[in-house]
Amino acid sequence: MYELKIVTQFGAAHRIRDIGGKCEDLHGHNWKIEVYVMGEELGKDGLVIDFKVVKEAAKEIIDRLDHKFLNELEEFEDINPSSENIARLIYEDLAHKLDNDKIKVSRVAAWESDSACATYLGP
Repeated sequence: MYELKIVTQFGAAHRIRDIGGKCEDLHGHNWKIEVYVMGEELGKDGLVIDFKVVKEAAKEIIDRLDHKFLNELEEFEDINPSSENIARLIYEDLAHKLDNDKIKVSRVAAWESDSACATYLGP
């Protein structure tokens, strides 16, 4: 089994509703996003998947989040734009774009700071 990783980032603001404390106030992060894709076999080109393909698919999603107030996005209308939910959103969107019979998005980690991240491993 092979696992590839790409790293990207975006900056955005959010508020975490109904938890009490300072995180309920408007604040921002520069999220670092790690995307992992796995596959059992290499193609004739010696690749599981071209990094460029994964980066382009991730960029489409990141561009929707970058420099936004996340609470105002439809995706976060009924749920908090937490690192956990951001990781899940990116995972699900990428899985829809990339998963096939040869490769699968295995996990997405959303780092909100150098010392705190949430990882979504999928169903």
